[in-house]
Amino acid sequence: MSRSVNKVILLGRLGKDPELKYTPSGQAVTKFSLATSERWKDKASGEFQEKTEWHNIVCWAKLAETANQYLTKGSSVYVEGRLQTRTWDDKEGKKHYMTEVIVGEMVFTGGRSEASGRGAQAAAAASGPRDEEEPRYSAPATEITDDDIPF
Repeated sequence: MSRSVNKVILLGRLGKDPELKYTPSGQAVTKFSLATSERWKDKASGEFQEKTEWHNIVCWAKLAETANQYLTKGSSVYVEGRLQTRTWDDKEGKKHYMTEVIVGEMVFTGGRSEASGRGAQAAAAASGPRDEEEPRYSAPATEITDDDIPF
């Protein structure tokens, strides 16, 4: 039997405000870019180096509306999801590819000061009753600082 895993875990900061749209059937979809960084000490020069990767993030349904309501450019967020690649042809017939993270779970990690006082509202929205078919989301019980992040 063939087995596979398609799971992504990211902790990063939004590169721009989320964009909320609705499909023709009325389904909410929010997209945003998420930056993750890697930092290391260069062996040759002894100087610290940093590389940033940008990820295309997609949230659906209630999770999309919550992300749009509480996240802004610069917000710190933890997401779990799966990779999905879309393809399309442009007007000249050239094929394009875009790999996105389809979010299944999201945790707001920025704390109260980052959310401009909206942290309590985010926690209240995240702790309410939820349908089991709906993607999970929650607010952290403790505040996480940049010192807690290993990169």
